[in-house]
Amino acid sequence: MSQAPAALSIRGLRKRYGDVVAVDGIDLTVAAGECFGLLGPNGAGKTTTIEICEGLTPPDEGEVRVLDLDHAQHTREIRARIGISLQETQLAEKLTVDETLQLFHSFYPRRRPVEDVVRAVQLAEKRRARVGQLSGGQKQRLALACALVGDPELFFLDEPTTGLDPQSRRQLWDLIEEFKAAGRTLILTTHYMDEAERLCDRVAIVDHGRVIALGTPRELIARLGAEHVVEFAVDGIEELDVAALGVLPGVTGVRRENGRYFLDAARVHQTLPALLGALRERNVALTELRTHAATLEDLFVNLTGRHLRDG
Repeated sequence: MSQAPAALSIRGLRKRYGDVVAVDGIDLTVAAGECFGLLGPNGAGKTTTIEICEGLTPPDEGEVRVLDLDHAQHTREIRARIGISLQETQLAEKLTVDETLQLFHSFYPRRRPVEDVVRAVQLAEKRRARVGQLSGGQKQRLALACALVGDPELFFLDEPTTGLDPQSRRQLWDLIEEFKAAGRTLILTTHYMDEAERLCDRVAIVDHGRVIALGTPRELIARLGAEHVVEFAVDGIEELDVAALGVLPGVTGVRRENGRYFLDAARVHQTLPALLGALRERNVALTELRTHAATLEDLFVNLTGRHLRDG
């Protein structure tokens, strides 16, 4: 039985802007029906990579095949089969929601009924409202709808929830999960680790234009060798011995950042009592103590020393 072609295949992709290397030799394959995340801080090269895949930006080097087609020879066919939701979409503010969707509906040879899309993005009650009257979350849902009316096989979502309030983010997550359930392919860029962990089947962590980690969220988090992270701060300005913290039971990694200490803990039930005992012996008082399950953010900091939301 022959294997279905990949929805997206990237080989040796490079892009420079003057002296700045935005994309530095990326190789990726995304299977049909997969929700794939590109995760990294602002300026990591995520958006440039997506723009090349969408056909909006030419690469300096490398090959990109979208739905087993090459942009150089099949640009029109590719655009008819993909959907694109950019970080910011400027729509005509004097048009109504219905007029906007009817306009985008006319662009595609294969179309999804406007009525279905309006219901899917929960804008039915706003069909006659002008775009300029919509909230930020409603505009994001409308931008999503403008791509959905083309019934895309492959959907590019570039930072779809940046700047949205928590309720609007969850509404967009629900829409993305419905698209996933229909068996379509999604490429999602984000610097929100919770978003990637909830939505993506696999993620590539990108930093300085390179892929530094690739796998399922669970596989990548497991690379820390820790199920939890213990974060604490102490009274006084004297620094604790990081090496001594590193040999506490269950600790697999230690870092100090902005006056706080972070312990990667494989056995948090052993680490916490040992930590409290060690501080008591040194007559050091805690001012803060919290734990959380290990996340992709923790992995990124472990790999790079920076946070996903750092520029």
